[in-house]
Amino acid sequence: MIHGLIKTVLLLIALSIMTGCKSAPVPPEVREAEQQRIDLRKAGAEIYAPEEYKIYKRSLRDGQIHLASENNRFIWFRKYKDIKVEFTGILAQGKLIEAKVEEQKRSKSVTVANQIDFLRNRIETIRKLASLINEGRLSSKSLTQAELQLAEACALSDRGCYTEAEEKLKVISKHTEKAANSILPILNRYADNSKITKWRNWVNETVESSKRNQSYSIVVSKVDKRLYLYKGGRSYKTYDVELGTNGSNHKMYAGDKATPEGKYQVIKKVPGSRFHRALLINYPNEEDRRQFAIAKKKGLIPQRAAIGGLIEIHGGGKDGMTLGCVAMENHHIEELFRIVDVGTPVTIVGAIEYENSVTSAMKKL
Repeated sequence: MIHGLIKTVLLLIALSIMTGCKSAPVPPEVREAEQQRIDLRKAGAEIYAPEEYKIYKRSLRDGQIHLASENNRFIWFRKYKDIKVEFTGILAQGKLIEAKVEEQKRSKSVTVANQIDFLRNRIETIRKLASLINEGRLSSKSLTQAELQLAEACALSDRGCYTEAEEKLKVISKHTEKAANSILPILNRYADNSKITKWRNWVNETVESSKRNQSYSIVVSKVDKRLYLYKGGRSYKTYDVELGTNGSNHKMYAGDKATPEGKYQVIKKVPGSRFHRALLINYPNEEDRRQFAIAKKKGLIPQRAAIGGLIEIHGGGKDGMTLGCVAMENHHIEELFRIVDVGTPVTIVGAIEYENSVTSAMKKL
């Protein structure tokens, strides 16, 4: 009987070869599904539709198992109708995932673009604020790093790598915050209404004295980097000036490279200064000494620090921007030197107006 069965099988195979009988073709949906899987992976389905993609791969794996099982059947008995239906369903799953991936990418694209614009504007704002004070250099390194990272984030976004771009943007935010925090304590001085009120009172007293005595007086505004010369209480001349390396801060002790704030007077005219001409003022005055003692007691300055002195309005221009003095162009100090005498009041303030260049820029921060 076994031999008879073998003969029958051999006969069937022979007839199959002779008649050219073939099995039903594998449905094209099988190959399409495999290509779809590759395309979805490249499109980032694992990132933008992770759960759906996981289910899709499981369905595809089951389909491939069923296909392999069918392929193991004798050629005459292979039927791919159910396989076709199954893979058609898999392709439908894939199309839904593809649509979700595209939707997520569009959404991410908008989000990333908005973040890039926000951070670009923030970097520009911080750079502008930094340019208003000499201490702006403190933010330079962090801003440069933020700009480099922003260029990389833009490149990633252009390539459609939105998740990687978002990670890069988080790093940029840290750099911008560090840059802002390095200069905000200084900038906040020029947005402090109580300080500005005090400075305005000093200026008003100085101008009133000029008017009362029909004499000259000098007002220096740090935020404007301007020296205003008054005559008889009226504005007479205006000069651009530069400050010390840390000139935007109030001077507290010798060597801090800050420019003092207060009401002073010219105590000496120095025609042979190393900075062309110079007007020496009486820093430190009594108020400076009192504030110095308080700061030292509170541990705000080094115990061995001295209060310092030799603060001048001198020439040298930008090259004269050194140890906390007020520097002018040589031809300007020449003119001022000829006009004013020893005893001329000199008032140095952070700002005169409540709305100034710093407060305007800080509104955008």
